Amino acid sequence: MPEPRHAVVTGSSSGIGRAIAVRLLSEGWRVTGLSRREAGLGEGFTWRQADLADPEAVGSAAAGLLPADAVVHAAGLQRTGRLGALDPAALQAMFAVHVAAASILADALVPAMHDGGRIVLLGSRTAAGAAGKSHYAATKAALLGLGRSWAKELAPRRITVNLVSPGPTDTPMLSDPARADVPPVAPPLGHLVDPEDVAALVSFLVGPHARSITGQDHLICAGASL
Repeated sequence: MPEPRHAVVTGSSSGIGRAIAVRLLSEGWRVTGLSRREAGLGEGFTWRQADLADPEAVGSAAAGLLPADAVVHAAGLQRTGRLGALDPAALQAMFAVHVAAASILADALVPAMHDGGRIVLLGSRTAAGAAGKSHYAATKAALLGLGRSWAKELAPRRITVNLVSPGPTDTPMLSDPARADVPPVAPPLGHLVDPEDVAALVSFLVGPHARSITGQDHLICAGASL
């Protein structure tokens, strides 16, 4: 009997990351979750504590992991601020979690990744620009440059790299006081994005029928980008 496929998922303790880990486990994957808080998701799941804002912690958590068939970087945070009141520390924290952690993980895990593997980075519809979210948008936009560059580099190994970019999603981040000055707006379809819907799209992208999709940014936004 073949060994279960192995996925490494960041941010697995809550929100979209947790939904992705649960979805993959339900489909028979073995999942290693990296997060600050413990995430006990049952059989097939292994948790490693890691503060994704700390480059050394990310490197330590990635060390010694079994070769991965998929890496999903879902950890994230959002800090808002308008010109005249921007916080450099907030930009640094978001860059560390969104961009630096993705880079450290890929650098550590991709050399041993099985050919034909998958990388999915969680971007944001906001990467196209949003008032009061310039720092957040900039760090999420940087992921597209990373992803497309890696997609070109890894194509000879048949490793695909894609972004999934949700609009306003029903997660704890949406009610975080740190983003209270830019409240969410209901998208045209009239509902927030469900984390399970994002997880389903990620599941497709790490599956066998997504082998011809790479270097793309997939929006799931309930019409917010219209």
